[in-house]
Amino acid sequence: MTLKRAALYAALFLFSVSGVARAQDVSLTSRDGEVELTGTLLGFDGEFYRIETVYGEMTVDGSGVLCDGPACPNLQDFVAEVSVSGSATMGAVLMPALIEGFALRNGMRTERDDISATRFNYKIFNQATEKLAANFQFHVTNTDEGFSDLLINEADIVMSLREIRPSERQRARDAGMGDLTGPNRSRVLALDAVVPIVSSGNPVRSISPPQLAGVFAGEIDNWSDLGGPDAPIDLHLPSGKTGLGQAVVDQIMKPAQREVVSGVVRHVNGVDLAQAVAASPFAIGVASYAETGDAQVLTLRGECGFSLRAARRTIKTEDYPLTAPMFLYLPARRLPKIAREFLSYTRGASAQIVIRRTGFVDQAAEEIEISDQGDRFANAITTAGAEVSLEELQRMTATLMPMARLTTSFRFETGSIRL
Repeated sequence: MTLKRAALYAALFLFSVSGVARAQDVSLTSRDGEVELTGTLLGFDGEFYRIETVYGEMTVDGSGVLCDGPACPNLQDFVAEVSVSGSATMGAVLMPALIEGFALRNGMRTERDDISATRFNYKIFNQATEKLAANFQFHVTNTDEGFSDLLINEADIVMSLREIRPSERQRARDAGMGDLTGPNRSRVLALDAVVPIVSSGNPVRSISPPQLAGVFAGEIDNWSDLGGPDAPIDLHLPSGKTGLGQAVVDQIMKPAQREVVSGVVRHVNGVDLAQAVAASPFAIGVASYAETGDAQVLTLRGECGFSLRAARRTIKTEDYPLTAPMFLYLPARRLPKIAREFLSYTRGASAQIVIRRTGFVDQAAEEIEISDQGDRFANAITTAGAEVSLEELQRMTATLMPMARLTTSFRFETGSIRL
């Protein structure tokens, strides 16, 4: 067996997964003509073919085979096609801004082509030759739709405002996409937060998580119970199909063992939600930190007097309890080279600046001086027990005064060494 044939066999068995063959529209033949593989072309990244065969889905090195059939790509004028689907919050501003930043950094230019209210393309051209290098196809709806598109091979990258559900994880494994909770199958692109909002004319300025759950469960239905006027509370939430709407259930309702009451006004668009709450003096809503608009953000108040307001640094350190990471999920298959380069770019310093400018919270490490941590000191002193003397608090302050805190926080599961 020749080296090329051995490499081809290795590629076939290494990347083979269970599946059913469809219409055979390409044939891949080893250069010595002794091995032939037929099937449906699922993708070509400029280097590797991905096809569905009677053996399942396979990835084959293009340098070792010749392609024949109507679906064979033009190797000279190859254009990388990358499909991105999921959260409209991420797809509206953040991802386009990162693509434009990536293109600018690499001497390329972009063109946006709007197709419909939920679909648009970003074309990336080589600025020197004007040759089209890549086409990023966006489908911006919600997280559920993103995972659905992935499972039917209509998306290469999922934008998600929540972690993948166990049922979605299992279906992805059954479809041969690997374990989407495994290493390199997901990454946090940026940080957002779930924040309670009211009209700027509402006198209420803080609320506890149990009270917030009680409000949306219908147990607290008058502002007077929260220190406000004697008026009924109007409820607004994101659509239950959005990642943010599901984060409300996961982070607010489930910990309190409550369910959202019927009759809540649901909004598909986060900006619309914030505008509706801002316009109504008796409304309360839960929104994305980046989409609060003219509404007033309520401070979260803890049981022991601890209070914390959502801000860039409290979200970055994840001290704010309702932090919402913004995920990208990737199936266990090769993406085109330019897509891999884009994903690498999103982790760099330049991308963190772009993320911050779009209104989201980046992950670049920062130092926080003691003078900027008044809330933490106030909360520590307020909650100190009788066993903590004034001298001990003074000693703590003197020890920490010359130090600074890093925004990078390591958190572990309770009673575990697992991050």
